[in-house]
Amino acid sequence: MEESVRPAEPADAAILGSLVAAARAELPDKKGGDVVQRLDPYRVDPGARAMAAVEDPDAIVLLGCIDGTPIGYGLMTVAPVSDGSLHAVVDELFVDPEARSVGVGEALIEALKAEALARGAVAIQSTALPGDRATKNFFESQGMVARAILVHRWLDGR
Repeated sequence: MEESVRPAEPADAAILGSLVAAARAELPDKKGGDVVQRLDPYRVDPGARAMAAVEDPDAIVLLGCIDGTPIGYGLMTVAPVSDGSLHAVVDELFVDPEARSVGVGEALIEALKAEALARGAVAIQSTALPGDRATKNFFESQGMVARAILVHRWLDGR
């Protein structure tokens, strides 16, 4: 098996939409996933954001592949922050569960880091949901550490 990463293109709409839908399907089973889903402005059409990002010069959408077949994706934005420096945010990173632990996620994050550096970003960050030890461990294995904890409480008695 050969892992590779390539930029997503408009012609990848169907496969990218399928991967985004699979990523969203995992959310309800994760602590905090229901909140992420509820706050997602693209909840009705989750693939729309990824496809818009394909056309956005400030965004990067990469497909992670095994033997040329896309089985994961990464979506990152690079933007200036208050001190004027550029900051990269990995907004979405997903690999099909059956293809995890073979190096595609690592290849995606390495390619995203390289792109962030090429664009002049001084830092990169992402989010891991609470209790999602696998995601937290993955990011830590890439040298990324927690810098903040987002807290939440339902006000309607849930």
